[in-house]
Amino acid sequence: MTRDRRDAASQRGRRESEQRRARPERVGGERPDERARRAGKAERREKPGRGPGAERREHTERPERPRRSWYARPLPIAVAVLVVVLGLGAVVFFTPVLSVREIEVTGAATVPESDVRTALAVPDGQPLARVDTGAAAMRVAELRKVASARVQRVYPSTVRVTVEERTPMVFVQADDGPHLLDRDGVDFETAPPPPGVPELVAENAGFGDPATEAALGALSGLPAPLRDQVTVVRASTISDVEFTLADERIVLWGADENAERKAAVTLALLTQPGGTFDVSSPDLPTVR
Repeated sequence: MTRDRRDAASQRGRRESEQRRARPERVGGERPDERARRAGKAERREKPGRGPGAERREHTERPERPRRSWYARPLPIAVAVLVVVLGLGAVVFFTPVLSVREIEVTGAATVPESDVRTALAVPDGQPLARVDTGAAAMRVAELRKVASARVQRVYPSTVRVTVEERTPMVFVQADDGPHLLDRDGVDFETAPPPPGVPELVAENAGFGDPATEAALGALSGLPAPLRDQVTVVRASTISDVEFTLADERIVLWGADENAERKAAVTLALLTQPGGTFDVSSPDLPTVR
């Protein structure tokens, strides 16, 4: 019995000894795994870039932006540009720096330049930018002998006026003398007709008259060799136009249509004897 107790006590001692060997040794009352966990925590505390809090700080903290110079900022630039634009506008519109000092007139052969300047009505010293070129051109175009006018600003100080004068296409006899009419039938001058300008005979000769328009249209459609022979154009209606040539032969033209065909037939017929050449129907011309 005593031996059995000794054997049991010996076995317990061996088991306890094996268990102690199997357990990690403690240093200073701590196991090695506890020391490793504590050392890891200390290392994480020493490194600020670790841990959940550090990750949140990495996402929330932004690098500081470099400061831009004043000239790289949009608001100061916009203000500076606005000041410059307003200053230039004041110089152009309200100061004599860019004012009218010269008026240049071109294209006026028979219209006196003084009449053009008077109609222009642009005073010296007026800021060039404030010259209403459209209104000035309309005033010049109202001159009787002017067909059209163009007014331009030429910086720094010139107003240029380009005039297109009316040219006589026919003349009409009146009580006060011959009246010159241009290609539109506008009566623009009372004066002797230039050489080669034919007379127009119509009941209501002038601008807006249908017979006058038909006569002028037919005359302008003639080729130069035929037109140069015409001395008188008669138009009683829009379909009854006739030409009297320098040798007193008569061409019955008819309406203002088929001008090219009629002109070719007329030039061919004029090589034949006769006094009256009817080309109002160019496919069936007659000679009397």
